[in-house]
Amino acid sequence: MAAGIIFVVIQPIHPPDVLSSVTTDAWAIIQSAKVAMCILGLIGLTGLYARQVEEAGWLGLAGYLLFSLFYALTLPFVFAQAFILPPLATTTPAFVESWLAIINPESPVEMNLGALPVLYWLAGFAGYMLGGLLFGIATFRAGVLPRWAAGLLAVAGPLGPVAVALLPHALERYVGMPQGLALAWLGYALFSERREQSSDPVRGRGSPQLR
Repeated sequence: MAAGIIFVVIQPIHPPDVLSSVTTDAWAIIQSAKVAMCILGLIGLTGLYARQVEEAGWLGLAGYLLFSLFYALTLPFVFAQAFILPPLATTTPAFVESWLAIINPESPVEMNLGALPVLYWLAGFAGYMLGGLLFGIATFRAGVLPRWAAGLLAVAGPLGPVAVALLPHALERYVGMPQGLALAWLGYALFSERREQSSDPVRGRGSPQLR
């Protein structure tokens, strides 16, 4: 739930992915929030899968692993953006601009960063898009958690490539908001379910007359 809320909140206030943003306080706050989002997302996604592990079947397992890959691969990227890129922005700006070009195609590329662009693409395609699609479908079919939220999650993933192809980079982020809403919705449903279970009276603890 927290990971989904963070994902939604940061989209409208995210600073531009340009060199001048890297040394600002807004950049440090947003990138640190992304680090927390990835960690919480890995934990929360495990909870969602564990709740419906039998009903979700192999499709749920595949979706869970791929969706977890998105958070696992994104975590080192955002960690570097939060704590490594800012000191390098003044000393080696060419490296920082080349890094930002992985995220923002409008940024100039001055250095070859090897496999980093491939890993970023893998996180987006296999993790975010395909993982979200499969996990959303499996959750919808399982019927344990809200199906409207599961359907929203399944639809939100494939919207990513459409946004990249049709929208300017500054507007691409808003397309990710439905997935954040879906995750927050699913997390809240699981959280509410646990609260209801914990508030139920313990069976057999009432008075003899009530029993």
